This record gives sequence, C-alpha cells and structure tokens, in this order.
Amino acid sequence: MIYGIGTDICDVRRIHASLERHGERFARKILSDAELQQWRARSARWPERGVRYVATRFSAKEAFSKAIGLGMRMPMTWRLCEIANARSGQPCIVLHGELRHWFKARHLRAHVTLTDESDYAVSFCVVERQDERPENAGQPMPAPVHPS
Repeated sequence: MIYGIGTDICDVRRIHASLERHGERFARKILSDAELQQWRARSARWPERGVRYVATRFSAKEAFSKAIGLGMRMPMTWRLCEIANARSGQPCIVLHGELRHWFKARHLRAHVTLTDESDYAVSFCVVERQDERPENAGQPMPAPVHPS
C-alpha cells in the first residue's frame, strides 16, 4: 500500500551559490559522511559535477521527507538520510539513527529516482507500507532500506 509520495525540483544554480558562499560547511549540513566523501572525490575531478551531486541529493532528500509526511522535522534530518546506489546503479535510500528506527517501526519501503539536467535536479520518491494482513504475518519484508 502506498504510504506517501514526494517530488522535488532543485535549482542547481542555488546550490552552486550556497557552496560558493558557505563552502564545505554547506555540504556537511546536507550530506552524510559517505556522501561527503563521494562529493569531495567528484568535486576534485570535475567541480561542476560536485555541485550537481549535492543538488541531486538535496532534491532526493526533500522528496523523501515529503513522501514520509514529516518534511524536515525530527526524526528526519539531512544527514540521517543518505542517497546511495545499489550495485546495479539504481539509487537507494540508506537511513541512519533515529530516522532508521522510525522508518522500520512503520514497516516502510522507499523507492527513489533522481536526475539532473542543465540548471535543475529532480527527484521522485514513493514510500510503501508493508502489507499487514494476517496471512503475511511473520514473512520477511523485501529489503525496505539498505542497511548502513
């Protein structure tokens, strides 16, 4: 059953301006530790790609926060929500700390997609609730969130 949906569009130029104004401090506010390492590596090779990396993560986290119905209120925080990639390259959400516990307690599963083009990054997120019918009791839920 669909629990919630969220979408977001982010102006890459605004992210660029924030990074210019606040530097790495801005990136540290938005990105998890793993994302921060990836951002640094991408930025070193191609600075514009680093900006787009932050913009897509910003957008995906906003979409996820809308899909779970919390917005940016506890337990949802920028750094507790990580946008990673499965081995196939498919984007996935990795949750940490209190947000992970909150999400698992509700038996939720998230699907996210993100893209960027020119001046914009766009994300869409669907969150499902596990079917709780008695005939499904005790059956494992398919990988709701990749473990941290």
